Amino acid sequence: MGAFYSEYLNSNKVLEHYNYTKETLDVRETTSRQVASAFIVILCCAIVVENLLVLVAVGRNSKLHSAMYLFLGNLAASDLLAGVAFIANTLLSGSVTLQLTPVEWFAREGSAFITLSASVFSLLAIAIERHVAIAKVKLYGSDKSCRMLLLIGASWVISLVLGGLPILGWNCLGRLDTCSTVLPLYAKQYVLCVVTIFSVILLAIVVLYVRIYCVVRSSHADLAGPQTLALLKTVTIVLGVFIVCWLPAFSILLLDYACSVRSCPVLYKAHYFFAFATLNSLLNPVIYTWRSRDLRREVLRPLQCWRRAARAAGRRDRTPGHRLLPLRNSSSLERGTHMPTSPTFLEDNTVV
Repeated sequence: MGAFYSEYLNSNKVLEHYNYTKETLDVRETTSRQVASAFIVILCCAIVVENLLVLVAVGRNSKLHSAMYLFLGNLAASDLLAGVAFIANTLLSGSVTLQLTPVEWFAREGSAFITLSASVFSLLAIAIERHVAIAKVKLYGSDKSCRMLLLIGASWVISLVLGGLPILGWNCLGRLDTCSTVLPLYAKQYVLCVVTIFSVILLAIVVLYVRIYCVVRSSHADLAGPQTLALLKTVTIVLGVFIVCWLPAFSILLLDYACSVRSCPVLYKAHYFFAFATLNSLLNPVIYTWRSRDLRREVLRPLQCWRRAARAAGRRDRTPGHRLLPLRNSSSLERGTHMPTSPTFLEDNTVV
């Protein structure tokens, strides 16, 4: 066992596995590859900023402290970490890949799997919450908050375990014939297991939403208010976008399991499928803010403050000196005479 884990620090192992699984090993830093990497980093920075705004908005507005929005905040947290993981993955790709030790490679890829797992389990938690709230006609109250936090915590624990299985030993070090082509240090069985688990969970989520819609369309549909139905539509859109973005990546991983080594050239283009999947983390905050007026107001508030500050700074730069408004003498104020309320006065003295 000690000899097995000693391979984790062998800097030649990554090169050995890539040479075995890849038909051609081209890691040259071409201009097109640099441009693509820069674009992905910029995209991931946008993902981080968007989801950070959502988290700040949910934390600041007490109206958004319901179970539904807390679960959406948990999904935003996983998307934010996914953006950070994708940035690290991009910066450590290309020629840098072959300089990594296996433990560093596992950390690079494992972080992406952990955030993906967290997103899937967050969608499952949201589906369970909607089913409890609508199909069972119950709401999460203060006495149920502990159960909600346990559900969120359990999703992250399971995600850490699932994403950490390769570094714990479920990999193909020393067994090249069992290696994945897309992820050359991962065992094909592990990749198949993860994709199967995600697919089963997504299918279960779809079944839950179908059941919810059946209840809503039944004679008890009047029990679900307009806001509840709007939230249901929002999370359904989120689920649909997730499936559309990740279905090509899941398909390529399933094809990876079915194909023998170097027999499916399309597997060498898998990075395009995963780049498309990152759009999910970019679109989720847009869906939240588009569908929720309260969340949209909170998310846009910092942007409005920055715009107002920029306008105020611009006005100060254009004004030669500080303009004081004419005030009446103290005797007039003591007599109760009102100050002018012209539009000019309000513009200079009122903070909106």
